[in-house]
Amino acid sequence: MHIAEKGEGPVILFLHGFPQLWYSWRHQINGLASLGYRALAPDLRGYGGTDAPASVDSYTCFHIVGDLIALLDAVAPDQEKADRVKALFNLSVPFSPYNPKIKPIEAWRAYFGQDHYICRFQEPGVIEAEFAEIGIGRAVLEILSYCSPDPLFLPKGNLFGHPLDSPIDLPPWMSQEDAQYYATQFEKTGITGALNYYRNFNRNWELTAAWSGSKIKVPVKFVVGDLDLVYTMPGRKEYIHNGGFKRDVPFLEEAVVMKGVSHWIIEEKPDEINKLMFDFFSKFR
Repeated sequence: MHIAEKGEGPVILFLHGFPQLWYSWRHQINGLASLGYRALAPDLRGYGGTDAPASVDSYTCFHIVGDLIALLDAVAPDQEKADRVKALFNLSVPFSPYNPKIKPIEAWRAYFGQDHYICRFQEPGVIEAEFAEIGIGRAVLEILSYCSPDPLFLPKGNLFGHPLDSPIDLPPWMSQEDAQYYATQFEKTGITGALNYYRNFNRNWELTAAWSGSKIKVPVKFVVGDLDLVYTMPGRKEYIHNGGFKRDVPFLEEAVVMKGVSHWIIEEKPDEINKLMFDFFSKFR
């Protein structure tokens, strides 16, 4: 497992999403390390410099948790095992309660149809081949440049809805150097490992059935952009703001909605996120 590390003090474990890397947390690593924390940011399995098992079955939620427990045991062996997580700062994707009535992928298809990106990611090898035709690096940058609150659709033959020989319109928070790093890393490792997380959504649903009705019982702060395509999904705003989120996460401090911000919140508003993180985590030192 490749880990970026900086600073001394209480450990903050930074976990990236898709299609990101440890690098996505670069502003938070520097910011929180300078404020007295030990910042740890791994490339999760299948990404960057970390091993990428070939089997789809090697990317369940249990595998990821196992990786993280082993990481913490290795870097902080003296930490109390019963108190591994004192608090959670959660960005963009809120807790989702277990729904026994429908599997996740079937729910996505019912809402959005087969061209929705999560549905398109399901069959191994198919989207990889389409991404390879335009270049894996370009495909990753197209996704990272998608800042719309509308669902992301990837129809075959027209993946991103514009000519693919035109320059990518990078968002203002992404420099050419940033873009080069992302593109190079994914061109080197491929994207299958990253996609395998999505291919385990239904499997994770089966594996976590025993925790149906469980609640998150550590202090939590949640921050999301009002232009985030996750926040604008059907029913998500109502769940977050009308009591459902607080019911399932009883120690939720607050849900902060940042105006004019999309899904890439840690890179779009790094200074604001750093301040919110520091103010929150400083209560638990």
